[in-house]
Amino acid sequence: MAANVSPLVPRVPGRLLTGVMPEFTRDSLAFVVKVAREYGDVARARFLYLDAYFLSHPDLIERALVTENRSFIKARAVRSPFFAGIVGQGLLTSEGDFWRRQRRLAQPAFHRERISSYAAEMTDSTERLIRGWRDNETRDLHEDMQRLTMEIVTRTLFSAEISDADAETIWDALAEIARPFSRQATLKWIADNRLPTAAHRRFFRNVARLDEVVFRIIAARRESGEDRGDLLSMLLAAQDEDGASMNDRQLRDEVMTIFLAGQETTALALTWAWHLLAENPSAESALHAELDEVLEGGGSARFEDLPRLRYAEAVVKESMRLYPPAWGVGREAARECEIGGYRIPKGAQVFMMSYAVQRDPRFFRDPESFRPERWTNGETDDLPKFAYFPFGGGPRVCIGNSFAMTETVICLATIARRFSFRHAPGHAVAPLPAMSLRLSDGLKVVVARR
Repeated sequence: MAANVSPLVPRVPGRLLTGVMPEFTRDSLAFVVKVAREYGDVARARFLYLDAYFLSHPDLIERALVTENRSFIKARAVRSPFFAGIVGQGLLTSEGDFWRRQRRLAQPAFHRERISSYAAEMTDSTERLIRGWRDNETRDLHEDMQRLTMEIVTRTLFSAEISDADAETIWDALAEIARPFSRQATLKWIADNRLPTAAHRRFFRNVARLDEVVFRIIAARRESGEDRGDLLSMLLAAQDEDGASMNDRQLRDEVMTIFLAGQETTALALTWAWHLLAENPSAESALHAELDEVLEGGGSARFEDLPRLRYAEAVVKESMRLYPPAWGVGREAARECEIGGYRIPKGAQVFMMSYAVQRDPRFFRDPESFRPERWTNGETDDLPKFAYFPFGGGPRVCIGNSFAMTETVICLATIARRFSFRHAPGHAVAPLPAMSLRLSDGLKVVVARR
């Protein structure tokens, strides 16, 4: 073989017209694990008319997300009408110099000192949520966590001064907007995404409802000039090196990105953590022991407690290892490039599935087991950088990762200090891999006051 000829990428067999789409739709998680285990660290599959390449080794993922990051743009699914309709040219979808400018403008809003000021709202919102919980009642913790994280993102964006009516409008509209993202990518989903179906029209009506509130809040804040110490104040004050700031449309797009990316993923991280703790009483006992020691007197978790909540943080990390809310990272090759000795053609979709990589026995001992202690006993100290990437990586790593970790640990610790949970009789938990890794029927539990 000539030196300049790349070897053929191992190909996953599929059907003549649909490729691997039926197998992927039938069981997406089993499919991505099978590709990683049976076809090697670089594999190729066809979804309808699109070629997709799967990277399943940390070194290759690092090459795509870091070394060759300028050879890629966001995957086609993220550039779909549904995504573009809600987040516009926000950080999740924008590219090139525009994205780099927006990233620089938004970054200060997520610095550690700012996150510490948001932590009090995280604690207060959690306390309000659990105030009325009763011993032995049955609750759907997925619904509860969605409501909690929605309140937190709304209050930290717009401060506690937002009216209850506006908050309800935002929450109701976002709940409806999230519906398309909670379904698997079937042919109906593709049609609703791109054609003027009833679901398509309903989606954009709810976007318009949300826009009306957000633009009104932005206008009022500009007029008052008041700095309320929230995320919106930081975004309004941000200026680049030329003294330019975001216009109203750019602000709106970043606000929508924070809503969409911040609320859903954190709610799912918490929900999966509760599920795994309910399944693993020894881990739950270890968490309770730490909370009883650190949060003396039955208090709630505060920002200053975080350095001592090492096991609580480990629970969150281990939950996101097994059930990463963003269960894969997608890119599209903007130009031909080379990954792992293989040629990746321009226009190819490239996927790095954290769900599969983070369960790989090459990198994790006993990979299918929930063992939070692996994050505290030195077992993961030499882990390859991209063997664990629940927030993505490289220049486009999630800008809110520290915010999300702080929120998840504070909420988990505050609730677990007062309550424990067991699965409701007859309730089965199953993952639903849509745009995020959801639960097929929520998480119904029986509450036990500690």
